[in-house]
Amino acid sequence: MKIAVIGVGAMGSVYAGLLADAGNEVWAIDVWREHIDAIRDHGLRVEGKSGDRTVKIAATMDAQEAGHCDLVIIATKAMHVDAAAVAAKPIIGNNTTVLTIQNGIGSFEKVAAKLGKEKITIGVAGGFGASITAPGHVHHNGMELIRLGEMAGPVTTRLDKVAEVWSDAGFNVKTYDDIQRMVWEKLICNVCFSGVCTVSESQIKEVLGDHDLWQIAKGCATEAYQVARAKDIKVSFEDPISYVKAFGEKMPNARPSMLLDHMEGRATEIDVINGAIVREGADTQVTTPFNSVITALVIAKETRLGLR
Repeated sequence: MKIAVIGVGAMGSVYAGLLADAGNEVWAIDVWREHIDAIRDHGLRVEGKSGDRTVKIAATMDAQEAGHCDLVIIATKAMHVDAAAVAAKPIIGNNTTVLTIQNGIGSFEKVAAKLGKEKITIGVAGGFGASITAPGHVHHNGMELIRLGEMAGPVTTRLDKVAEVWSDAGFNVKTYDDIQRMVWEKLICNVCFSGVCTVSESQIKEVLGDHDLWQIAKGCATEAYQVARAKDIKVSFEDPISYVKAFGEKMPNARPSMLLDHMEGRATEIDVINGAIVREGADTQVTTPFNSVITALVIAKETRLGLR
C-alpha cells in the first residue's frame, strides 16, 4: 500500500517507520527540515518496544511530491490539523482513505470540513510513550493499541483493510463501530496523566507514586468519566481509576507528549485534553474543578513562555 504520513513527530515517525518496515511504500511529510533531511539521508531509526531498526523511506516537506496515495495518515498535533488537511489535498485521489490520529477531541471534525466526511477514518493511539531522540531517530516505550473507526458509520470493508495493514506492521489494532467510545476511552487516560505530568514535570510513574499528585490525577480522570456518562458515551469500564492506573502502569517511564512539548518550549494540546473536559462539563452541567485548575496552570506556563 502507498501511504503518506503527514506529521512525522514522535508518533508519526513510529507509524511511518513500522509501516515502511512491513513493506509498504511510505512517504514521511513534515515541515521540520532537520528531521526530513536526516530521514532522507540516513533513514528513519525506530527503537523501543517494537525492536530497533533503521528504515529507508521517502521524506519531503512538500506533500505534492508523493502523488496520490492509498492511505493518508494525518498525525500532526491537534492545533495543526487544519494546515495538514490542506497539505493533504493534492495527494488524495478518488479511492484514497484518510486516517486522522490526534489526542483529545474535535480534530477529526476539522479534517472532515476540509476533505469531506466520506473520506475520513479516525484513529486513536494509546500506550506508546514516544519521543524524538534526535532528527531521524524516534524511541517508544510501548505500543499498546491502535483503535480505528469510520467517521460516517460502522466498521466497513475499507476500514478492515486499513486495520490489516497496521496489524501486518506489528501494531495491536482494534476496530470500533462506536467512535465516541473509542475517542473517550483514550481521552480519559490523557486527561488523567497529561496535565498533571506537565504541571509537575513528572514521569507517569512519579505521578502514580506520589500521593498528592495521584489524588489530582484521579480527580481529573473521574471528572472526565462523569462527563462521558453525562453525554451518554458508553465506555467499556465502570471503574475509571482502575482503568487509568492500568494504562499508566504499562509505561511507567513515559513522559506524556504534553510534557515533552512543554519541555521543548512548544505549545501543548491542553485545550483539547483537560480543557475539553472543562468545556464539555459546562455543557453537561458536570463540575470539573480538577481539570479547570490543571488547564489554567498549563495555560499560565505557556503564557509565561510567550506561547499564547
